[in-house]
Amino acid sequence: MRFLAITSLFLLSTAFLFSQNKPAYKLYNASGKKVSYVSMISSMNKADVVLFGEHHNNPIVHWLQFEATKDLSKQRKLTLGAEMIEADNQQPLNKYLAGEITQKGLDTLARLWRNYSTDYKPLVDFAKQNGIKFIATNIPRKYASVVYKKGFEGLDSLSIVEKSWIAPLPIKYDANLPNYVKIKEMMGGHGGDNLPKSQAIKDATMAYFLIKNRENTKLFIHYNGSYHSDNYEGIYWYLKQENPTLKIVTVSVLEQDDIGKFDKNEKSKADFIIVVPTTMTKTH
Repeated sequence: MRFLAITSLFLLSTAFLFSQNKPAYKLYNASGKKVSYVSMISSMNKADVVLFGEHHNNPIVHWLQFEATKDLSKQRKLTLGAEMIEADNQQPLNKYLAGEITQKGLDTLARLWRNYSTDYKPLVDFAKQNGIKFIATNIPRKYASVVYKKGFEGLDSLSIVEKSWIAPLPIKYDANLPNYVKIKEMMGGHGGDNLPKSQAIKDATMAYFLIKNRENTKLFIHYNGSYHSDNYEGIYWYLKQENPTLKIVTVSVLEQDDIGKFDKNEKSKADFIIVVPTTMTKTH
């Protein structure tokens, strides 16, 4: 009898252990309190701009970006934009959206990230299927590299056409913003003052093209690495410099072993913070 009782207890314990839910993510607000997906969508629906930060290789965040975009499209007219396509590739992107070239043509004419087909093509195709504008907002990488090597002054010699792909010069720049200070510290001083400047020119350019293409009646959803909008800096800061009245909702990402307990040190990182397991599969 004792053996049967112990065996039964073991089986019950095992069943309980493996019957626990294993959610792929938890959603928290800026105060570190759990919130629902519906609550996040409701807040986004009232905004002018959503800066949907991501970890570029996290499939859960890419899935949520698509689902949020689809659900918001049922309530608002949208404009979409992304860090992952550079401004000088806007023309081939427009041709793809208009059905003038195929995906193979876009692959040939534009510089697409290696995870484009899995992580960003669904968003671009959603825009194509629904007649939604999709804006290539990022500075061409080679010009950000110029800033890293020569500072902002290195951009002065660009042609008028090349300057049309970046934020108007000179850009505002605050070297004391915590994220830029952190970037410099993380590299141990390597890259000097130009490293955070090369980040700033990206942030400023993305904000510029977002403002330039934003329509008052539409919600602009922008997809970017979370570090470009975390702590209400980066793109967010530049948007507010241009238009302080903009209603902006930000999203960030955290990876934790236990997604059920929010890291208090990460409070106020964004309006909504997606917490995903550290064991989550990566897209690349």
